[in-house]
Amino acid sequence: MERDRETEPLKYANAGIPHFWRVERGADDRVVVYAYELDPATNRYVPVGIFHDRVRISAPFPIDIDLTALGCRG
Repeated sequence: MERDRETEPLKYANAGIPHFWRVERGADDRVVVYAYELDPATNRYVPVGIFHDRVRISAPFPIDIDLTALGCRG
């Protein structure tokens, strides 16, 4: 988990990847999406949204995903 939160975002930022999403399971086993955008001034990712039930975002392209349809494990 640390790799997904610390190491990978730095590698992606250094490579100039403009958008980064991290997808995890929350404490209630539901899907949570963390969306980030690369800030060109700092070359670091800044959060643009945390999505619990639905991902509705316009960058890098318009997308609308019902996260509740993904269901819980088990």
